[in-house]
Amino acid sequence: MPLGKLGFSSYQKCTAAIRMLAYGIPGNLVDEYVRMSEFTCLLSLYNFCKVVMAVFGPEYLRQPNAADTKRLLASNAVRGFSGMLGKINCSHNDINVLQRSPVFARLVEGHSPPVNFEINGHQYNKGYYLADGIYS
Repeated sequence: MPLGKLGFSSYQKCTAAIRMLAYGIPGNLVDEYVRMSEFTCLLSLYNFCKVVMAVFGPEYLRQPNAADTKRLLASNAVRGFSGMLGKINCSHNDINVLQRSPVFARLVEGHSPPVNFEINGHQYNKGYYLADGIYS
């Protein structure tokens, strides 16, 4: 219930949430910067993420469909990587990210999108992800 006091601004709340997401830091490291309690910082992060999921989820936080796969394959083929679904590099920080990825979980379970391409006369029926040396 309001007590006649002004609350924190949306700028403070968004700043706390974005700093925690951007730097991967807990709420108690942001509280002094935005002059809010750790609890309020965490609540702001929770609400920020809820809104991002509600607004962007239906288009960007869903499983790729056939049209997405077709677009990725066409875009990568123009770059000379026929059959490539995407790329992975060290910016993902850790192999744990890969192990928790729903994209790779579906691939491991055999639910990969149908992709047909030919390289050096050899036919392939599954797409691939271009990776650097850290990934096997």
